[in-house]
Amino acid sequence: MYLGIDLGTSGVRVILTDSGGDILAVRDQAYPVAHPHRGWSEQNPQDWIDATEQAILSLKASKPREMAAVEAIGLSGQMHGAVLLDSNDQVLRPCILWNDTRAAKEAAELDAIPAFRKLGANIVFPGFTAPKLQWVAAHEPGVFSEVAKVLLPKDYLRLWLTGDHVTDMSDAAGTAWLDVCNRDWSEELLEQSGMARQHMPDLTEGSAVSGQLRQKLAQDWGISQTVIIAGGGADNAAAACGTGVIDESQGFVSLGTSGVLLVARESCQPAAETAVHTFCHALPERWFQMGVILAATDCLNWLAGNLGQSPDALSALAGDTLGLPSGAMFLPYLSGERTPHNDAGIRAAFINLDIAHD
Repeated sequence: MYLGIDLGTSGVRVILTDSGGDILAVRDQAYPVAHPHRGWSEQNPQDWIDATEQAILSLKASKPREMAAVEAIGLSGQMHGAVLLDSNDQVLRPCILWNDTRAAKEAAELDAIPAFRKLGANIVFPGFTAPKLQWVAAHEPGVFSEVAKVLLPKDYLRLWLTGDHVTDMSDAAGTAWLDVCNRDWSEELLEQSGMARQHMPDLTEGSAVSGQLRQKLAQDWGISQTVIIAGGGADNAAAACGTGVIDESQGFVSLGTSGVLLVARESCQPAAETAVHTFCHALPERWFQMGVILAATDCLNWLAGNLGQSPDALSALAGDTLGLPSGAMFLPYLSGERTPHNDAGIRAAFINLDIAHD
């Protein structure tokens, strides 16, 4: 038996599968996103742990024999978030998420340093991890001075599961600190942004073993044997593995909180000037490229929240038959945009509204 844990932006999903990959049970637990200021997007990392534990204990209650047979756990999750820990692994501030655009100025400053595109293989977008640390250094120097480790969201769950500071190549590629083609932390990029290798988690491939489940958690979940934790992958890298997008030019489209068009590569082929991302895949000797819009289904979530209805109810209004679009348009830039505009300040709008529209 295996557990898969996907740490999303709006909630965590935990699946229990057998050795053949058949899904036996699924549990979802939601948690909030805070937007305390324009362009800000934050979460409390403890919410992730609480939600994940609730989901797993629910699986234990309904499938105790199957849970007792779990041998390995895989992790995937939202990218780029900055979980800042002190020397005792205590969280110093809320996690700054992937769709937070407050660090636009800091991102532009780092992007102007040629090494970031050369080694990091990407434009330094405001949502990447490195500019977030630059922002914290400038605006919260007391917090920055206490930072001992920077973890990505799913890797904070890994710390809870194993006690180890580890990330995989695909998630590390979205920090702007990784030498993407050589699959290692770049001393130069870290130094340019006031960081050092000691602040980084250890690196592993997604298909490798990253640690073992802590005995206390295993006991709580009714498991007696050793449980390994896989390196795992960033959300889109994991989705690529799940859909078989591994070899050159295979691809998929994903519409979640963000929207993604992704293509697998068998070699590292950066094209930073296009605003297309080039990241390490979750498998060794593979990479992928993708274009990203920051708000896909998140636009529907936003509208549903403002209208006091559920996203499902609004979707049902569209019916089952597709019709031609009207002249009215919605520009989906609720959180700025990455591909192709790379503009943290751009915002959403309804345009071409007419008195005849209803």
